Amino acid sequence: MIDDGRLREHFGALARTIEAVVPEADLLRKLDQNRPLRLKLGIDPTSPTLHIGNAVQLWLLRHLQDQGHLPVLILGDYTASVGDPSGRDKTRPVLTQEQIEENLRTWREQIGVVLDMDKVELRRNSEWFAPMTFMEVLGLADRMTVQQMMERDSFQTRYQANEPISVREFIYCLMQAWDSVMVKADVELGGQDQTFNLTVARKFMVQEGVEPQVNLLTPLLEGTDGQAKMSKSLGNSIGVT
Repeated sequence: MIDDGRLREHFGALARTIEAVVPEADLLRKLDQNRPLRLKLGIDPTSPTLHIGNAVQLWLLRHLQDQGHLPVLILGDYTASVGDPSGRDKTRPVLTQEQIEENLRTWREQIGVVLDMDKVELRRNSEWFAPMTFMEVLGLADRMTVQQMMERDSFQTRYQANEPISVREFIYCLMQAWDSVMVKADVELGGQDQTFNLTVARKFMVQEGVEPQVNLLTPLLEGTDGQAKMSKSLGNSIGVT
């Protein structure tokens, strides 16, 4: 849980759902600027239902939304087709665009269980990824080295166990990080397993000459199997509805 008393004052009882803020001082400074902050949350439509692990971040967003800040929700229709390697011991199965669209069909209504959807900026990352040329994709890949990517715990574990790692999975964190540049995020919310991706986002924003986002990290909920993290694609989650 966060240690700073001023942050606890800002979040009240919800402070217990925050594992870390990086850096804390920057979040306090941004909150004191008396302007609406752009609060990014990206969710991949890997299932027809959002789960209560997602709701932890949605309630934090609602708390800040009620204070006049703007949730910027990215529905990862392109990142879902790549597959998030966070905390995984194997490559996630790739979804077709048809599956992704079917999964997204009722998401607005589900998110509306928590957020005031009239005060949400809803985006799809296909807006900026679909028009990219191959050379632009290579330019994105040039922003990180293989050595930097291998610093990620899950990649290290799989490499040492001689488990396959797809180059496609390297691309995922670059895409999530580029989302932050595209929406000019002030703050990004994510689970602890997203720490690496959110750190890369800060790096990309510095490269682009813009103020880097603050990363607000929440603990992971255990799934209904009592073992793995709660996950839509693992099928061990409890839906928000």
